[in-house]
Amino acid sequence: MGFGFMDRLRARQGHRRASAASQPDEPSMAEMFAECGLLRELAEAADVRLDDGVASLTALDQMLPRWRDDPEVSEWLGNDAGLYLGTVLHRTVPGAAWKLDRQSRPRLVLPNGYEVDVTAVGHGWAEQGSPQLAMAYLVATDG
Repeated sequence: MGFGFMDRLRARQGHRRASAASQPDEPSMAEMFAECGLLRELAEAADVRLDDGVASLTALDQMLPRWRDDPEVSEWLGNDAGLYLGTVLHRTVPGAAWKLDRQSRPRLVLPNGYEVDVTAVGHGWAEQGSPQLAMAYLVATDG
């Protein structure tokens, strides 16, 4: 599974290799991961407003999954859905921070040390509808 957004991040960071020892700066990751272009496009077409708040996760969970007929769209959408979940967590949980794991996969680290593999959650949501994004948020925040 490719992460095209990682190529964009590396380009923004002056083509340096992102690794556990050489993390891109966290504000740049947060800004780029919040883009979620495909997800925002599909949500807008379904009249779902993505305001980076918790209620928007529930609205996404209620969208009809028309994208599941196209595996390529599902894969990209899975990345975007996970990054959007991470964006909502990042913006609503004080002290949450982005990092890249050893395989350059984005993870959101919560203040209690819990790491959320947001793209894994997003792929589950895009491909099977489970876990629901709102429920994943609640689990991550012990809500």
